[in-house]
Amino acid sequence: MLITFKSSATGSITMFADVAKTLLKMMGQSGESPGAILAADVPAALARLQSAVDAEKERAKGEPVDEDKERREGPSVGLATRAYPLVKLLEEAAAGEADVLWGPTR
Repeated sequence: MLITFKSSATGSITMFADVAKTLLKMMGQSGESPGAILAADVPAALARLQSAVDAEKERAKGEPVDEDKERREGPSVGLATRAYPLVKLLEEAAAGEADVLWGPTR
């Protein structure tokens, strides 16, 4: 399943539901879809997401790299990389004082 995030201040982005739910929970949301963040609450949600992503980056630094797995499956995509488009959407929504909406992609 896919989840699409959108705001009147920017375009939309679509991501896999499992990643979207993880990022929503990092922002202090329930992870349910559909949902919304009012414009006044976007800066706080953005700050929580950035803080959680930074903490995840620090935690991942200490993990050993499984070279066999990377050879078989290719390099893994970290959570910070997956969060980047949503962070940018939230930054633009905060700057434009716009709500952020999300829901299942149809």
